[in-house]
Amino acid sequence: MIQTPYYLIDKTKLLRNMEKIAYLRETSGAKALLALKCFATWSVFDFMRDYMDGTTSSSLNEVRLGHERFGKETHAYSVAYADYEIDEVVSHADKIIFNTIGQLQRFEKQSAGIIRGLRLNPGVSSSSFDLADPARPFSRLGEWDLAKVEPVMDLISGFMIHNNCENKDFDLFDGMLGDIEEKFGPLLKKADWVSLGGGIHFTGEDYPIDRLAERLKRFAGDYGVQVYLEPGEASITRSTTLEVTVLDKLYNGKDLVVVDSSIEAHMLDLLIYRESAKVSPNQGPHRYMVCGKSCLAGDIFGEFDFPNELKVGDRISIQDAAGYTMVKKNWFNGVKMPAIAIRELDGSIRTVREFSYTDYEQSLS
Repeated sequence: MIQTPYYLIDKTKLLRNMEKIAYLRETSGAKALLALKCFATWSVFDFMRDYMDGTTSSSLNEVRLGHERFGKETHAYSVAYADYEIDEVVSHADKIIFNTIGQLQRFEKQSAGIIRGLRLNPGVSSSSFDLADPARPFSRLGEWDLAKVEPVMDLISGFMIHNNCENKDFDLFDGMLGDIEEKFGPLLKKADWVSLGGGIHFTGEDYPIDRLAERLKRFAGDYGVQVYLEPGEASITRSTTLEVTVLDKLYNGKDLVVVDSSIEAHMLDLLIYRESAKVSPNQGPHRYMVCGKSCLAGDIFGEFDFPNELKVGDRISIQDAAGYTMVKKNWFNGVKMPAIAIRELDGSIRTVREFSYTDYEQSLS
C-alpha cells in the first residue's frame, strides 16, 4: 500500500473525459488543447495525446513542457513575456499569443517565424468570483478596443478569447459567444483561427454537448476560422483523488479529525475560493470536520458524513483532486509533499513520483 498522502490519477475515469473531448472534436471540427496551467502531470500525456491536439501554456516553463512532453500543437501565451525568455518561448512553440498590442509590437521580429495571435477581452465573463474574472474592472487580460486592433491585423492571424470559468450553463456560453460576435465580428472575419479558451464544463454530466458542437461548428463556418478550445478542468474532472490518512481525533464543539495533508499545501484552490473538498458518498451518521495538519487555523477540507466512526489510521479519499492541485502544491510548513500515482486501465497502481527532504531542501536556497 502506498504511503499517504498521494494523488491517485485513475485512467479509467480520465478516459471518460478524453472520449467526450474526442467526440466534441469530431462533431464540431474544433481542436482541443490541454491547459497546462490546470494540469501538467506529464506521466499521463502519452495517454491523453491520442484524444487531444496539443497544449496551451501560460509561461516559458509550461510551453517547454508541452513541447517536450506532449508534442503536437504547442501554443504559447503569457500575460507578459520578458526580453530574456522570448527567444526560448518561440523555439518551443508553433503559435504565440500576445496579451497586448504592446507586447506584439515589442517582439515582432523575434516572433516572425511562427504563427501569431492576440488576446481579446470582450468585457463579459461567466465568473462569479472577482479573483478569477478576466473581465473585472481595469483588467490587464487582453485588448478591448477594436479600433486599436485593426491596424495590427497584418501581424497576426488569429485570436484567443478566454472568458469562461467553470461554466456549466450552455445558454450562458451561447449568449456570451453572441456578445463576442457582436463586438468583434469585423475582426473575426479577418482571422484564420480563434481560441475560445477553457472554463467550459462540457465533460460534466448532462452537459448538452451536441448543442455545443453545433454552436462551435456554426461559429467556425460563419467566420471561416479554425476553432480551438483549451480544456483544463474539463480534461481531468473527477479523474483523481487525494488519498490521506487520519492522524488524530479531537472534539471542540464538533468532532474533528486531522489528516496527513493540507489544503494550503496540496489543494490551494479550496482555500483561495473558500470552497469545501468533496468526499464520496458523504453519507452516514458520523459527521466529522476534516482538518489539514499545517499550522494555518483555516486549513480545513470541510465537514463530511461517514458510515462508520473514523479512527486513527483510517484512509479518506478526497475527490476531484486533479485540477489546480499538482501544479500549485507547495512546501508550506514543510508538510510532506504527496506522491503521484496512476491507476492503470487494468486496475494496477504504480507510483510515478515521490518527493523527499532533498526536494524540499533544494526548493530553497
